[in-house]
Amino acid sequence: MQVQGKYDAKVFLMEQMTRAQGLKLKRLSEEAYQPAQYDRDLSFTEAAHRIQVLEAEIELANSF
Repeated sequence: MQVQGKYDAKVFLMEQMTRAQGLKLKRLSEEAYQPAQYDRDLSFTEAAHRIQVLEAEIELANSF
């Protein structure tokens, strides 16, 4: 049970993107010429989504 107004470090850390995600997202955003896709304050879920989208875009571009 979470107390309202109380800081819960475990929940905060679970919601933050991981260091590995940050590094991968930065690399992919530069490779795809979309630096705005990288933001160090993203949630784990949003980072995963952006990584997936950028990987798909890069794969599509490489197929031409």
